[in-house]
Amino acid sequence: MKTIELPLKGGFGKVTIPLPSSKSESNRVLIIDALTKGENKLSNLAEARDTQTMIRLLREDPDTYDVLDAGTTMRFLTAYAALTGKTKILTGTPRMCERPIGILVDALRAIGAEVAYLKNEGFPPLQTRGFDRQLTHKVKIRGDVSSQYISALLMNAPLLPQGLNLELTGKVGSRTYIEMTLELMKTFGIHYEFEENVIKIAPQEYIPTEFAVESDWSGASYWFSLLACAGTGELFLKGLKANSLQGDSKIVEIMDKLGVDSSFENDGIRLRKKAVSGLEGFDFTHCPDLAQTVAVTCALLGQSSEFTGLESLRIKETDRIYALQQELAKIGAKLEEGENGVFRLIPAAAIPEKVRIHTYDDHRMAMAFMPLMTRTTVVIEEPEVVNKSYPSFWKHCGLLST
Repeated sequence: MKTIELPLKGGFGKVTIPLPSSKSESNRVLIIDALTKGENKLSNLAEARDTQTMIRLLREDPDTYDVLDAGTTMRFLTAYAALTGKTKILTGTPRMCERPIGILVDALRAIGAEVAYLKNEGFPPLQTRGFDRQLTHKVKIRGDVSSQYISALLMNAPLLPQGLNLELTGKVGSRTYIEMTLELMKTFGIHYEFEENVIKIAPQEYIPTEFAVESDWSGASYWFSLLACAGTGELFLKGLKANSLQGDSKIVEIMDKLGVDSSFENDGIRLRKKAVSGLEGFDFTHCPDLAQTVAVTCALLGQSSEFTGLESLRIKETDRIYALQQELAKIGAKLEEGENGVFRLIPAAAIPEKVRIHTYDDHRMAMAFMPLMTRTTVVIEEPEVVNKSYPSFWKHCGLLST
């Protein structure tokens, strides 16, 4: 098994981190670009494996879309292939084929696309088999499972003969990702209405344009956490904007309570340490990818906190709630599940001189536990999992010593 060892480093000086580009923005504009037959000028696309997989599959157009472990790529390409009438098999890693997709397929079938499961009902692998005519423009879809199902439908909606009225039922999670999708579509000329839980998109055409992808706020969150946990230091994170479309920019608000002062400059954001005021609780419904980062930060800072909105974590790259519970236990911390979806974070009690972190084939587990290096020597198993979203992560960790 490959590992990387991060030596104890309680503090550092002034360091600039050249963040990667946003995987979320990149994958959305790539689908929009495919729907406009590649007439846009896109720049600063993400180096993440998920995005590079999307680029390769759209360019090569194989009979089988093997998305590897990329959930976003699976969902976006399923809707794209189904609603543009392509005959494609979609598959991925064993874990990818355990991640549900039935809600999206049901919606596609309701619209009129032919989609068949090739093994287990409700899960990949599957095959899209054509789209002869639109059966309806009114579709209901649950909003509490994955916003990616919703975004996948929305991006194709303008090119449907009748457009689409999409009603989101129940609690709507990751709403900021839905809003990101709609605002990116607006950038490419699409008009929409989003009132209460109904999104209306009339038939229309995308307008080719130039677009530069912003740096990734999810990737930025690990550096916020590192500074919060370190004794000394100052970080400048390049390529972030104050008016970001990315929901994970919420990390600014969270870390303000956990000892990080943020100030935007021309080409990014500067982070400085300040006193910890405390985070009594937080609802991660609209930014679930921040949960692991914040849990580790609170554990190391001695901050008890209550977390809600973690429902979607169980169907990510791994069961992230279970994975957090197992790895936090190694430093004497706990993530206890209570009633009504409330989790209680109990901070670290005793940190060993050396900790070995299992990553569960999950890029965010590897990166979220990196700040442990401010308290002890950390061994990260399978460090290459970061290639999914942030291939240069360990290289950037090396900048702390320069």
